[in-house]
Amino acid sequence: MTEQHEQHSPAHRFERGTDGPKVIVAGVDGSDSSMRAAAYAAGLARRQHALLAVVYVQPVLAAGAALGAPVAETTDEIAEDLVAQIREGAERLKGIFEVRWEFHTFRGDPYNGLVKAADELKADAVVVGASEQAGHRIIGSVAVRLVKTGRWPVTVVP
Repeated sequence: MTEQHEQHSPAHRFERGTDGPKVIVAGVDGSDSSMRAAAYAAGLARRQHALLAVVYVQPVLAAGAALGAPVAETTDEIAEDLVAQIREGAERLKGIFEVRWEFHTFRGDPYNGLVKAADELKADAVVVGASEQAGHRIIGSVAVRLVKTGRWPVTVVP
């Protein structure tokens, strides 16, 4: 009697992060901790040969617009300043520290903006700076909310 074994080959499907990250998202807002997070993410991206997607979420401040404050202009200036700082840092390290990077701007609150960015960019990991605001110990920071979302590994840089 001959015994036959059926071989089941599972359908191969794409799974994020299984061969190392391809896209690392770093959230920046100009704060010291967010800039340290971007530097840390750049090191990860370089070592993993991944794309570094630097993301700035422009706040939507309806109250500021109602008061006549030029909110859109201010947030555009912040975005331009962040790009300039990142370019300057990349140029200083050219030849020593090479990393592929892109800069993206999303609109909204920081948490929802970073979630949207990570989803749209198909992020394998998200890196953010620790909150520098005291109130976040009580109500939760963007970093804590991202961790609780549970869709990507999240690194919080102090």
